[in-house]
Amino acid sequence: MATTLLGTGVFILPQLTIEAAGSGALIAWALLTVAIIPVTLVFGRLASVFPHAAGPAYFVEKAFGKSAGRTIGLMFVLVVPLGAPAAILMTFQFVNELVVLSGWSQVGVELLLLSVLFLLNQKGIQISAKMQFMLTLGVVAIVVALFGSAGETIGDIKAMHIEPDVNSIAIAASIAFWSFLGVEAMTHLANDFRNPKKDMLPAMMIGTVLVGLVYLGCTLLLLKVPTDSGVAMVGVINQAFGGYGAQIIGILGVASGLATVNVYTASVSRLIHSFSTEGVLPKYFSTLNTNGLPVRASNTVLGVMAFVIVMTYMTGQELEDLISWTNGVFVIIYLASMLAAGRLLNKSYWLIVLLSSFFCLALAVALGASMFYAVCLLVLLFGSLEWRKQHNKRRQAALA
Repeated sequence: MATTLLGTGVFILPQLTIEAAGSGALIAWALLTVAIIPVTLVFGRLASVFPHAAGPAYFVEKAFGKSAGRTIGLMFVLVVPLGAPAAILMTFQFVNELVVLSGWSQVGVELLLLSVLFLLNQKGIQISAKMQFMLTLGVVAIVVALFGSAGETIGDIKAMHIEPDVNSIAIAASIAFWSFLGVEAMTHLANDFRNPKKDMLPAMMIGTVLVGLVYLGCTLLLLKVPTDSGVAMVGVINQAFGGYGAQIIGILGVASGLATVNVYTASVSRLIHSFSTEGVLPKYFSTLNTNGLPVRASNTVLGVMAFVIVMTYMTGQELEDLISWTNGVFVIIYLASMLAAGRLLNKSYWLIVLLSSFFCLALAVALGASMFYAVCLLVLLFGSLEWRKQHNKRRQAALA
């Protein structure tokens, strides 16, 4: 859970939020960490009570019907063309710290990274989960060591001058939201837990809080240790340890990026398999391999990722745009899940559901025009599914 959330952004997003809001980025990260806790609680509770490969799509379907649930599920599937290249582009920034590449050489390495995910997805999420746990420990150890070398005290932190500009903080928060994409992805993997009812909620809560603290720590370090490095955390490590910043951040960044994309590949492929067995998507994706994994679905997802990576390079798409558009889709998925929780969970969760819903609406306002792609996707998918349902009803009535 922690590695999925740290993922591609742990050494990049603090830098982007500081560029947007200066020292106000600290406020953005603190508010976002506090605000995401009730959302995580709701997702964790839903996944433990209703474990299903379709995740949010299943929750929304149980609460509001098939058209609504399938709309949310298809939105999750279709966000891959935006989210995957954004994640891989972030990951490649760390590759460039190790070996400087450009042009088609860069695209070739990005496709090579996807081939690693192809191999991992043949064995199941448990194999990569063990690797990701060690990776999380490594990232946390680096951040703690940097704080120790910087000699920061509570007094130093309290003495910092923070500029509370509301607009810039909102922009920074809308960028930072990328860091918590993955909360909902874990719900697709509920059936991979030995005991989802017992383990799902603690895993999600511990991961979320840990990630929020790591991002706050990284942001504070960048504010206190200025650097002109392209990837700012490289400069911080160089100053703290007398070098090796490119190697440390490069290796950790590539591994974290792959871990995040791997979890999303696993999540989307399970959702595609679930929709295939229900007749929403072609039966081709319903086949499982000897390990019980939907490899046809995961291979197709990785193939789409490869195609979009090539097209993203050819069209020169900006990373920040991809992040904002992806965030917009997830805001709708999160909001729909919170509204579903209001119907599916008992009254003791209503206050948490209400707070979570307001948080999603606030993020939508902060994203502004970047919500356009998500709203268009929502209208087109829901309209198409409703038309198909009504068409089938009329055809059945005519046959009767």
